[in-house]
Amino acid sequence: MIEPPEITQSSARQTAVIHLTIPREEIQAAMGPAITEVLSVLGAQGIAPAGPLFDRHFRMDEGTFDFEVGFPVETPVTATGRVHAGELPAARVARTVYHGGYEGLGAAWGEFDSWLAAQGHTPAAGLWECFLVGPESGPDEADWRTELVRPLTS
Repeated sequence: MIEPPEITQSSARQTAVIHLTIPREEIQAAMGPAITEVLSVLGAQGIAPAGPLFDRHFRMDEGTFDFEVGFPVETPVTATGRVHAGELPAARVARTVYHGGYEGLGAAWGEFDSWLAAQGHTPAAGLWECFLVGPESGPDEADWRTELVRPLTS
C-alpha cells in the first residue's frame, strides 16, 4: 500500500492556497471548486504551478477538517478572493508514497503512523499530501500516487 518510508529534510516552498475549515463529509464537494479557483487565480496572474496539487492539514478531528489546498509556486501570488500566499515549511519530515485510490488514504496514513511509532518517531502537528498522479492520468486507481508527509519532533 505504501512505499518504504524515509526520513528527510524538506525545503520551504511558497504556495498559492485556499484555507478551508469544513465538516469532514464535505471534503469531496469542497476540493474541486477550491482547486479550480486556485488555478484560475494563478492563470489570471500568469503564474504556473511549480509542482503537484497538495493539501496541508492543520487539524483533523472526527467532524472537522482545517486545511489548505493549493499548489507550490515560484512567483508569489497576489491575494485574490479566497486565494492567498502560503508556505510548505522547511522541516525534518517522514515521507512515503501511497499507491491507490483516494478512499484508501485513511488506511495508508494508519500504516504510515504505525511505522513512525515502531521506529520511535514523534510526529509534529499537521501533515500534508501531494497528489503526484491522480484521476487526470487515467481511470486505473492502481496507477495513482499520493505522497504523504509528516513533520517530526523526534
